[in-house]
Amino acid sequence: MQLFLDRGADRLSVDVTPAADPQAPFFAVFPAMGVPARYYGQLVERLSADGSGVAVADLRGTGDSLPKATRAARYAMTDLADDVGAVLAATAELRAGRRTFLLGHSLGGHACVIHLARCAPEHPVDGLILIASGLPHWRLFGSRSLGVLGFAEGIRGISALLGHWPGWGFGGRQSRGVIQDWAHTARRGEFATRLGVADRLGDIGVPVLAISVDTDQYTPPPTIELLAGKLTGAKVTRVHVSAAEAGAPLDHFRWAKSPGAVVERITAWLPAYV
Repeated sequence: MQLFLDRGADRLSVDVTPAADPQAPFFAVFPAMGVPARYYGQLVERLSADGSGVAVADLRGTGDSLPKATRAARYAMTDLADDVGAVLAATAELRAGRRTFLLGHSLGGHACVIHLARCAPEHPVDGLILIASGLPHWRLFGSRSLGVLGFAEGIRGISALLGHWPGWGFGGRQSRGVIQDWAHTARRGEFATRLGVADRLGDIGVPVLAISVDTDQYTPPPTIELLAGKLTGAKVTRVHVSAAEAGAPLDHFRWAKSPGAVVERITAWLPAYV
């Protein structure tokens, strides 16, 4: 089923697969920048195969969520983080009596982390799963480092000039605020000060599963380790999924089309927390 959540003048779309097993957990999934919820169809199938419930939100301006980014769009990462709480609130009845896990891919993982650092007591969850989600500090990209810095600064400048990012070959159409906040992580290797979470990441106490995948051009393992290392109050489990393990080519996006090995790692981690 599809839910629509009003967020001021904006609207979020959330695709929900209710749990079929009363003992199974619930996963709230938040996509990568510019990736619509429907892209995760095979992941939803694998997660729900054992009766688990799954909700996948379209981030603002993506898929069926509105508005599409223009110069008038004012939302930024704080709003995406608040949207995590809105999705949890909207699915509260569906989640009642079962464990809930946030699952964030790339930028969706950023939104989940910021939400937990800012407002976790209001919407408690039982764990956080980060897939291909790290702090993409330019210095961690080896021979590509200077190119990554130039790329991040370039799209930051274009979004400032045009008032939004048109989505030219990266990330889909995005608000200026989202791009500015993302570019800060690439430039400084940390969340922007204005997000108010720099001193609160260590307060996140839920268990964390941080997954990297082979051939990730946007979030190589060192960037994931940088983010995971800031979650000092959490028990972090780090795993890497290879293409050989998946039986298919992997990268920052393609893992979602062959998610079997990733889901196996998730289900192997869950028993300690469900």
